[in-house]
Amino acid sequence: MIETKNETETAGIRAMNRAGGDEPPHEHHISRGRVALIAFVLVLVVVAAWLAGYLPRRNQEDAAVAAANEVRTEIPSVTTTLVRQSAADVDLVLPGSVSALDEASIYSRATGYVRKRYVDIGDHVKEGQLLAEIDAPDLDQQVAQARAAVAQAKQQLGMAKASLVQTQAQRDLARATLSRYEGLVKLGAVAQQDYETQVSGAKTADALVVAQQANVDGSQDNVNQAQANLDRVIALQEFKNVRAPFAGVVTVRNVDVGYLISSSGGGQGTSPSTQSGATTPSLAFGNEMFRVAQLNTLRVFVGVPQSAASAITIGMPGAVTFADLPGREFQAKVTRTASSLDPTARTLLTELQMPNKDEKLFPGMYATVHFRQHRDSPPMLVRGDALITNASGIQLAVLSDSPRGQGLKTVHLAPIQPGRDFGTDMEIISGVRPGDLVVINPGDEIREGAVVRPFATPPARGGSGR
Repeated sequence: MIETKNETETAGIRAMNRAGGDEPPHEHHISRGRVALIAFVLVLVVVAAWLAGYLPRRNQEDAAVAAANEVRTEIPSVTTTLVRQSAADVDLVLPGSVSALDEASIYSRATGYVRKRYVDIGDHVKEGQLLAEIDAPDLDQQVAQARAAVAQAKQQLGMAKASLVQTQAQRDLARATLSRYEGLVKLGAVAQQDYETQVSGAKTADALVVAQQANVDGSQDNVNQAQANLDRVIALQEFKNVRAPFAGVVTVRNVDVGYLISSSGGGQGTSPSTQSGATTPSLAFGNEMFRVAQLNTLRVFVGVPQSAASAITIGMPGAVTFADLPGREFQAKVTRTASSLDPTARTLLTELQMPNKDEKLFPGMYATVHFRQHRDSPPMLVRGDALITNASGIQLAVLSDSPRGQGLKTVHLAPIQPGRDFGTDMEIISGVRPGDLVVINPGDEIREGAVVRPFATPPARGGSGR
């Protein structure tokens, strides 16, 4: 009963709604407004998410572009220095090597054993002074043999001269006989045949004299040859006495008493020069017996570079210093040059001579030679760290006024020809002028036409003309 009543009420309500023109919504149908609202919310969420991801990235890109533009438009600051003219008088400092004025290695022409030795290293000797004696019995026997050969040749010469006298006498007799036969044959006292026999005998006697004279000359040549050989072996015998070729100091001794002197003239055995720890070879085979050096005057050899070779003249003074003799300066003069550059080092070999009366300096020392050079047109001078080296060669970044003003400068990469390098400073032969402003330690931003802001630094050194 109750369910029927409810159904009746529900039917009545539906009828009233239909009569009023409104139809109640279905219980399971979603309204369009709600769908539109949901879609709108979803769009807002998507847009918000997109903005949340895009805007930071866009800000980063804008910041990067702004930074790039700022770097691109920023004017770099550079440190600069002025180009100066080098001093007219410069001190050319070069390494040198000291050697003796005269130095000779002494060998022997005689083969044998050392009998006596009279000098040692450090001894002062005079010209012709006896240094050592060599016992050479073979050479003595050669001298005796040569004397005997001379005596034999002289004996043969005497015999040839006696035979010549005999043949000359026979010739004179034949001539006299022929003269008598000439008178007799005219008188008819002798036959014509006998006369002709005497003529033939006289001619034969003359020929014998000529032949015997040739024998005498040959014997005389044999005597001269034997005498020359005797003189030769006597001269070799004199080489048993080893003498100094000039006055000086004995700097090397490689022999002692009893040493065998080889055919090369040097001693065989352990060299006394190496027994004290010297760095020469331990065996003195083939080495000189002695070495004598003249130390009163020393030579100093130096290689002058090509850039200064033309300034070196004969008689030019030079000062020589040594690291182990601080505060002392020795005067020397240029005596000769090689007059040709070494094709490898491009240097001119120059020899100076300096006195060494007290013999405080020794051959083999390392020296420093100072030349004072005057230049009528000194080159420019810049700091060494201003050079630019690239595929285009060696350049300098020279600054000039920029059209933009405000103290800005424009870069010009000027090719240069470098000169001598003083370490911190460099001479420039061509490419710049005095007073030019150049960049120090140029970086990658220094290129042709770049605009920079300069900051000055102290100018290049070198006013002293080092």
